[in-house]
Amino acid sequence: MPAAAKSKTTAAIHAIVGSDEGGVKAAARELAEKLSPGGDFGTEIIDGGASNSEEAADRVDSTIQALLTFPFFGGAKLVWLKNATFMGDDPTGRSEAVLSALERLVTTLQSGLPDGTVFLLSAAPVDKRRSFYKTLGKLAQVQVFDALDTSRSGWEEEAARLVHDAAGARQLTLGGDSAELIAMMTGGDRRQITGEIEKLDLYLGAERREVTEEDVRLLVPMSHVGVVFELGNALAARQVTRALELLEKLLFHGESEVGILLASIIPTVRNLLLAKDLMVRHRLSRPSAPFMFGKQVERLPASAIAHLPRKKDGTLNTYSLGLAAIHAHRFTEPELRAGLQSCLDANVQLVTSALEPKVVLTQLIVRVAGGAGNG
Repeated sequence: MPAAAKSKTTAAIHAIVGSDEGGVKAAARELAEKLSPGGDFGTEIIDGGASNSEEAADRVDSTIQALLTFPFFGGAKLVWLKNATFMGDDPTGRSEAVLSALERLVTTLQSGLPDGTVFLLSAAPVDKRRSFYKTLGKLAQVQVFDALDTSRSGWEEEAARLVHDAAGARQLTLGGDSAELIAMMTGGDRRQITGEIEKLDLYLGAERREVTEEDVRLLVPMSHVGVVFELGNALAARQVTRALELLEKLLFHGESEVGILLASIIPTVRNLLLAKDLMVRHRLSRPSAPFMFGKQVERLPASAIAHLPRKKDGTLNTYSLGLAAIHAHRFTEPELRAGLQSCLDANVQLVTSALEPKVVLTQLIVRVAGGAGNG
């Protein structure tokens, strides 16, 4: 094929990137269908999967050649560097061969592409610190699909939003705490959320369009994050037997006792105490949904909320508090203060005593969730 003369017309450039591989692939596939001019020769796809730096550099050079070459019969053309695997922070992505190839690609894009040529890049993951990514942001229409980081405060709210979006796309409504359950049981994984919503859609059929908590528990399997969440939920609901069953499951799958304490039990008790204190001190009502508690909290004066946990961006993490507020009526403040002290004692026991770690957590769960307090 003859090389095309460069045009001063800036070609449409699109990039779909991020750490959420499933989200990147789905969005790129959908966009490629819209951008493709149609016909057997209207789209040229370069497979971005590469096992080493030489292969990766070759994929980039093939992309550049495709961008600068006319289609067989003229007209419009889509060039898609698909599912590139060499743009992350790894040995391949850091190699001189790949960095040089990406510089050549940037130069090509900056110089202008043939009229009618459209470029689409999809890649997961991408190192956003690199000059390639920063320049791409100036040249392209960029969509970012990052996986939720469940170690960061406030991820639950983002996950629930993904659930609502997926359900809305299928005209499903989410009753009770079903959205929160799906979010927690999938660990906020976009691909799994989409798959579980599709499964629920098929299960409900055309007659029933509301997803209930029972539907979710029946059909949606729990991820590791989901089990951690369910353990906290069982503690908050004072369901001792259920909490002990979930503890067994986590231990069976190799989770450490200290990890369970720090990731599930302590945050649950701490949030219950914070929520209970706010509800008693400022006469806040028990919410019917987590987000409704946030609306009450945000109306309080700054001095009343200065001690509350915050997300990375500095905003209040009221979602977790809202989840706790739903169950806070089951406990008295003295019970929760004693429960938090028991958590601290258990932490010391796990790292300093000769007691069986499983026994320490079992006793802690019974101590915190046992009884029938209703606050």
